[in-house]
Amino acid sequence: HVQLVESGGGSVQAGGSLRLSCVASRSLYSGACVGWLRQAPGKEREGVAAIDSDGIANYADPVKGRFTISKDSANNTVNLMMNNLKLEDTAMYYCAATYSAYGCSLYMTYTYWGQGTQVTVS
Repeated sequence: HVQLVESGGGSVQAGGSLRLSCVASRSLYSGACVGWLRQAPGKEREGVAAIDSDGIANYADPVKGRFTISKDSANNTVNLMMNNLKLEDTAMYYCAATYSAYGCSLYMTYTYWGQGTQVTVS
């Protein structure tokens, strides 16, 4: 079992930046996928970014060029740096993880989930 804890959410003005962090309770070994997903009120949850154990990242089109996902394996942490934030980025952001033999996708089913951290852009 893996526990995930997110931090770094908050309120920011449009154009600003936030960095979200996701700390896992133990090391995630080869084949692990870690993703950031978000859900805005009244909308379905959507994948934002994902990174595999080799550091290969995928991004949803709305955040390409603005968000960067990265991992710090030594600290069991995956970060999401969000720049040039827009009103439409307002949502609850979740960190999630799973293991996959076929690479990582924004649309995959995740096994482990964090509690979420709120991002509000005004």
